[in-house]
Amino acid sequence: MRVDVEPWLIAGLGNPGPQYAANRHNVGFMVADLLGQRIGGTFKSHKSRAMVLEGRLGAPGTGGPRVVLAKPMTFMNLSGGPVTALSTFYRVPPERLVVVHDELDIGYGTLRLKRGGGDNGHNGLKSVTASLGRDYHRVRFGIGRPPGRMDVAAFVLKDFTPAERKELDYFVDRAADAVEALVRDGLERAQSAFNS
Repeated sequence: MRVDVEPWLIAGLGNPGPQYAANRHNVGFMVADLLGQRIGGTFKSHKSRAMVLEGRLGAPGTGGPRVVLAKPMTFMNLSGGPVTALSTFYRVPPERLVVVHDELDIGYGTLRLKRGGGDNGHNGLKSVTASLGRDYHRVRFGIGRPPGRMDVAAFVLKDFTPAERKELDYFVDRAADAVEALVRDGLERAQSAFNS
């Protein structure tokens, strides 16, 4: 199989269901949805317990990189099962996996791209790492720390504030651009462009 036809698997992490749709913890789904709009397809249910969309990144007809966009339909803590099943089904090695997720330890809207590393207490990453090891790419979308003494679990399951929502579309768009750059140009070039 030639390298240019091997797909990338891009997994946006979140929780299924309308009650979670606008939560901070669901920013991975938001980025996956925007990438899906750019590709111009519709997510479909897959036997891996994920919603999946296959296509090519970039302008139509440009023959951009082949990707499989995925939104695991298990809850966040069980994301590793669907991601692993999709990796196996599409024969995607960990180095061609990109996981998009919320990150508490960086400021709101800040992006950090990296490969490998720890899970930093993120249960979705813990689940993926337990199944596949650490050697996958991450697009970390900063949501900041909870105010005062608010519990972290309560904070990530709250919707973005009205002030945050004013900039959310811009930041999600930038995160989708970062995913495209990572897949198209490689990690180092994408990091230099988007690690702010």
